[in-house]
Amino acid sequence: MDQPYRPPTPEEAVGQYGDLVYRLAFAKTGSRSDADDIYQEVFLRYLRKRPALESEEHAKAWFLRVTINCMKSFWGSSFRRRSVPLDESLQTEDHPSDGTMESYLRRLPEQYRAVIHLFYYEDLPTAAIARALGRREATVRVQLMRGRQMLREMMEKEEDL
Repeated sequence: MDQPYRPPTPEEAVGQYGDLVYRLAFAKTGSRSDADDIYQEVFLRYLRKRPALESEEHAKAWFLRVTINCMKSFWGSSFRRRSVPLDESLQTEDHPSDGTMESYLRRLPEQYRAVIHLFYYEDLPTAAIARALGRREATVRVQLMRGRQMLREMMEKEEDL
């Protein structure tokens, strides 16, 4: 007989979903300190709200959705709208990357970074990505295609240098 799903304790949740939350936050922000802030906020929300999670899949979806919501709040804050990252000028196409996939991903526009990350690093199907990001599935497929093309062009351009 199957036992009912028991949501993880906050400590178990950090162990189980910490990497997922941090990688997604870092993929979207490109900054370790910003990813740390989002990571902390996601787990504080879990601790405060103690959501009624029904399954492992529901828990993963909850953490993805809350991470995305925290990132939207983070980018929408008045402080963020008025600030400019110090290294923004270093991430233009005029400056070559260090050759790692992470550096190429950081140079992608945010909408493509998130989709590529969720598809390749979190191994989510396009339907799950669409639900998590609140986009249509067709939009996710187009963004995957365009993101891949942009990555390919960046890598070819650096090969030529």
